[in-house]
Amino acid sequence: MIIDISDLGSIVSNIGTFAVAIFFLLIILSTAIKIVPEYRRVVLFRLGRLVGSRGPGIVFIMPFIDRAVTVDLRILTLDVPVQEVITNDNVAIKVNAVVYFRVLDPSKSVVEVENYIVATSQLAQTTLRSVVGSVELDEVLSSREKINQELQKIIDDRTDPWGIKVSAVEVKELELPEGMKRAMARQAEAERERRAKIIAAEGELQAAEKLSEAARKMEASPVTLQLRYLQTIREISGERNTTTFFPIPVDLIKPFVDKITGKEIKE
Repeated sequence: MIIDISDLGSIVSNIGTFAVAIFFLLIILSTAIKIVPEYRRVVLFRLGRLVGSRGPGIVFIMPFIDRAVTVDLRILTLDVPVQEVITNDNVAIKVNAVVYFRVLDPSKSVVEVENYIVATSQLAQTTLRSVVGSVELDEVLSSREKINQELQKIIDDRTDPWGIKVSAVEVKELELPEGMKRAMARQAEAERERRAKIIAAEGELQAAEKLSEAARKMEASPVTLQLRYLQTIREISGERNTTTFFPIPVDLIKPFVDKITGKEIKE
């Protein structure tokens, strides 16, 4: 079989054209087919108009006609920078927080706001300053859970039109001025001293009540005083004690005591 040189040139030219066509076709298919993971969605705009969100799985995009914007549906962690806040009782403090949120409506998160992450961050900063500045320092220190819930509710309500759900807001750190730290330390020390004095006074009161009750019982039964006297001698005496105790019955000296008491009364 004899092949003309001119025919060979045309065959090579046709093969090159076919290869170029295949190459461009593969490029078009690679841009037209998009694989979307489970945790992402693709928001399509066809000729500038919103078509909707697509995914997960294989999504077909018309080249040069559709524009795709990928949105992550996982929970995002947003660190709110340190904010200088003046509380309601005029105390300057520094506070920061962390915000946990996710996208519920991909279409709204793209259409309603330019950058939902930046917008949520700015909103969290202003809300943190507003909420902490509206309460006193003692409430910030003692009712942090209440402040967290209030922050979460306000930010969630304002980001709802953007298709975003705020699941939690936590105040991380609270920095106080050095002067305020020293004042709080003195206050805590004074509070501990006050409680110690109150406890000691309550102990004295209870001891006085018990002693009064014991005195009334001893007055009704004088024998108990003698028994208490003997028990006291036993407690203070020991094996190495050089002091000798001689218990004297109360009945032995009672007539002398009554006699002396009677003379004093007569006088």
